[in-house]
Amino acid sequence: MFKYYSEVTTMAFCNKCGNQLPDGANNCPNCGAPAGNAQQNTQNAQNFVNNMMNTNDTTSQFDPQDINDNKGMSVLAYIGFLFLVPLLACPNSKFARYHTNQGLVLFLLEFALGIVTGILGIIPIAGLIIGGLLSAVGGIFTLVLMIMGIINAAQGQAKELPLIGKITLLK
Repeated sequence: MFKYYSEVTTMAFCNKCGNQLPDGANNCPNCGAPAGNAQQNTQNAQNFVNNMMNTNDTTSQFDPQDINDNKGMSVLAYIGFLFLVPLLACPNSKFARYHTNQGLVLFLLEFALGIVTGILGIIPIAGLIIGGLLSAVGGIFTLVLMIMGIINAAQGQAKELPLIGKITLLK
C-alpha cells in the first residue's frame, strides 16, 4: 500500500527565473536558461544558511568574570521590554550591554513589524492577507532570533544575531 523511497530527491529551480525544473531537464521550460545542477542549487542554499548563521563572535574581547557574573541578566535582554533590566541593573557590564544592545534592536524590530502589520490590517482583503503573512513570518523570525540570543547569553558567548547583530544602538 505504501511505497518507501530509499533515495532522497531534491527539487531543482532555474537560476535565472526561479521556475521549478522537471527532473532531468537541461534547460528551463519557462525561460530557456541552462538548467544547472540541482545538487549545486542545494549546496548554494546550504552555503547561504551557513553564512547567515556564521556570525561574528567577539566573546574573547570580554572579561571572563564579567561574563560569568552577568549571564543571567544578559538572558533577560532578549525578552521584550525586559532589555531595560540589564541596562539598569548592571550598567558597567560590557557583556550585559552587548546583549542589551542586541535585545533592544530585536525589540525595535518586533515593534516595527507590529506597526507595519497593524497598518496593513486596515487595508481590506489584500492588506489582511499580506499583513497576516508578514506577521506570521516576522513572528517566527524574531522568535528564532530571541532563542538564539538567549542561548548565546546563557552560554557566555558574545555572538551577533543574524541580520541585526551588526546594528549598534548602545555602546
